[in-house]
Amino acid sequence: MREYMKRCLGLAVLLSLGVVPVATAAECAALLNHSFGGLQDGKPQSLCQYQGKVILVVNTASFCGFTSQYEGLEKLYARLGDKGLVVLGFPSNDFGEQEPGSDKEIADFCRLSYGVEFPMLAKTTVKGRDANPFYLKLAEITGSRPKWNFHKYLINRDATQVVAYTSFTKPDDKDLLKKIDEFLK
Repeated sequence: MREYMKRCLGLAVLLSLGVVPVATAAECAALLNHSFGGLQDGKPQSLCQYQGKVILVVNTASFCGFTSQYEGLEKLYARLGDKGLVVLGFPSNDFGEQEPGSDKEIADFCRLSYGVEFPMLAKTTVKGRDANPFYLKLAEITGSRPKWNFHKYLINRDATQVVAYTSFTKPDDKDLLKKIDEFLK
């Protein structure tokens, strides 16, 4: 009972400050229980806010042969965002040092070159032992680790299924779109 009262009091304080939590840690799927700085402002962004959405996770880079996929990712997000799809970009300099810029430089590049409006998080590591915990978990679940920029993970609404796609899978790939539609239903 005491724990319940603490949670209620904590929720009351948040609500009085105008903060409406999307999901508490107890309600958030373990896979999504991670936070990262936002690319534009560095403010912590909890992945729990995407609970109940279909999430396409992509490690990105500004100077890569696959960089033009930003255009397709933005179109996908614009077309299916209202139906529950979120594209999450994780800039990374892990492959060929093709993302050397600062978070501000990356944000400006994405916005000015490709009109990116889908959520982008701060530059991070996505491979090896130093990979962020979210990427380590995605690789563990799927058995697929990013081998280059624009590797993709698709997560279903309740974060119980994850499917991996290589960098060669374009945002308009028929198999990817079929799986997104399946997860959106």
